[in-house]
Amino acid sequence: MSVWSQVVGQPDAVAVLEAASAAARAVVAGEPVASGMTHAWLFTGPPGSGRSTAARAFAAALQCTTPGEPGCGQCQGCHTALSGTHADVRLVVPEGLSISVAEMRALVQTSARRPTGGRWQVVIIADADRLTEGAANALLKAVEEPPERTVFLLCAPSDHPDDVSVTIRSRCRAIGLRTPAPAAIAAVLRQRDGMDEETATWAASVCGGHVGRARRLATDPEARDRRAKVLRIPLNLRRLSDVFDAADDLVKAAETDAVAAGAGRDEAEKDALKTALGHGGTGKGAGTATRGSAGAIKELEKRQKSRATRTQRDALDLALIDLAAFYRDVLVTQAGAPATLNHPDQATASSQAAAMWTPESTLRRLEAILGCREALEQNVKPRIAVEAMITALHMG
Repeated sequence: MSVWSQVVGQPDAVAVLEAASAAARAVVAGEPVASGMTHAWLFTGPPGSGRSTAARAFAAALQCTTPGEPGCGQCQGCHTALSGTHADVRLVVPEGLSISVAEMRALVQTSARRPTGGRWQVVIIADADRLTEGAANALLKAVEEPPERTVFLLCAPSDHPDDVSVTIRSRCRAIGLRTPAPAAIAAVLRQRDGMDEETATWAASVCGGHVGRARRLATDPEARDRRAKVLRIPLNLRRLSDVFDAADDLVKAAETDAVAAGAGRDEAEKDALKTALGHGGTGKGAGTATRGSAGAIKELEKRQKSRATRTQRDALDLALIDLAAFYRDVLVTQAGAPATLNHPDQATASSQAAAMWTPESTLRRLEAILGCREALEQNVKPRIAVEAMITALHMG
């Protein structure tokens, strides 16, 4: 199966990337080639559109060793690039709230090496919008004067200056992705994941165009339960006390997700670091090594805490997106518009809410959710931001 089969509902983008992969192969072979391949790419699109998936598929096509069209999906180059084990493909996924300048400088230095496989050195930055100012400046120097056979693939929600600096954007070729259609997502769930027709169709219709979330909703009962609890909030805010109960449920659910996601990984990382630093050793100098390792362990714990904070906020943000989509469905119902509902399985609830509220109060509630998301981006404590939002939802 071709690497491009993983890029769902993006035929235009795939066509551009296929042409660039062919041009890149000609460059490696020393053949004359027209324009089509460049050293820096910017993948933009809404959450779930598959920015990092498209970047990884492109990286695999650049490392493909099978004759013919690059991106066979079967050769060692494709397989290792997609699985994250290729020596010349580096995927940067920020575990904290940002990508530091030290991390970016180390990455830029590594990217300057010649590719071990003789093809391309590929650097994928999954959340380029999380670059600090210093990290962005460090990346800019590499993008302005790229090493030979090095390709930077940046992924961000948009090419707006708030997400990617103008100078970096101007040196990248842009690939705009769109939200995949439910039919395309359902087809992938059936063909690639072997799901039945009913489950695939339902998950595709309620995932908001996010392929990964569609798969989680289809396979994880806890994910379905969390979504259902979130969508019960609007009609369950009958008393002021319900506000604090709902806020507590939202925040605790996000905290539980963060703990569950990091518990096993945190311990494994800490054990591996202690082993590397000589903990448990009995040889000469083992005691000195152990005493000198406190700083490294403390730094690891700091990174783990930052990762947990990001995981918690991502989980909370997903719940807020679901809530915002519900109020959007209420507005659609109140307007009598023919638009497709984001939560078609909640059509009865949104119709009930539409009969109870005015369009103006529905819009105020929607604005309160968007305001909460902005507050969280400004590092307002989650519980305070969520309680303020749900109070506004209750008051209307």
